[in-house]
Amino acid sequence: MKKLHAHEVLNMMGTKTYTEELLKKEILENFGEDTLFYTCSAEDMNADELIAFLKQKGKFKPQEEGFAFDETKRCNHHDS
Repeated sequence: MKKLHAHEVLNMMGTKTYTEELLKKEILENFGEDTLFYTCSAEDMNADELIAFLKQKGKFKPQEEGFAFDETKRCNHHDS
């Protein structure tokens, strides 16, 4: 089972607009269904849990037809 930092998903999102369904689809296509994600404050999240976590943390900004990653909400720490 792969484990990736949530930054991988945020980097994948770029400036594209998503719905939750589209974001989940792209996460699964890009990283696989068995991948778990972690952040500085949470671990072992699947795609649905990660999306809910990022939404709750205010990482998304509303768009006309969904949301996009809010670059102003990017953490500045670096993974080792």
